[in-house]
Amino acid sequence: MITLFHAPQSRSGRLVWLMEEIGQPYTLHYCQIARRDGSGGRDPGNPHPDGKVPAMLHDGVLITESLAIALYVTDLFPQAGLGAPVGSADRGAYLTWLAWTAGELEPAFWSMISGSAHGDAMAVARFDAVISRLLNALEQGPYLMGDRFSAVDVMVASTLAWGRAHAPASPLLDAYLDRIKQRPASLRACEKDALPSALTAA
Repeated sequence: MITLFHAPQSRSGRLVWLMEEIGQPYTLHYCQIARRDGSGGRDPGNPHPDGKVPAMLHDGVLITESLAIALYVTDLFPQAGLGAPVGSADRGAYLTWLAWTAGELEPAFWSMISGSAHGDAMAVARFDAVISRLLNALEQGPYLMGDRFSAVDVMVASTLAWGRAHAPASPLLDAYLDRIKQRPASLRACEKDALPSALTAA
């Protein structure tokens, strides 16, 4: 049994999307988190040790952090074709893209969104390198790992959509996002991201 702990309008939405892509049964547990505007708070029903999302329970095993959950579920359900099994030719690229998303893409975008990159030549250069790497990959194929859609696209596209206004004008990036966001699993995940009435009243 899989339970995904999710807070609406947060980065855990990409794991809802990934689970919809995988197509296996799971329970979505909506929970509160502390928000940057001071609203919300720690949810006692959330098993994440820091009170954050995403968190996942699978048969009593706790997995936290988006990268770890993405790797865990794509290894757990290789038949979905969203990962790269151990020993496959794509495994190295798959792990590299996932780690790059957490270690380079997200920090670079956050530095632009928060404004901390302004006046910091190294931060701007890091952001430019991130954009260049995305464009180079998309010039080679419709998806980041070539011809096939993978969990990498879920992770990257969700971050890119979040920070699109801070990236340079690019028909290639826009076409990629439009193509990704129209996937049936993405549309289902957006519907499930709505705040349940029970939480609204809490």
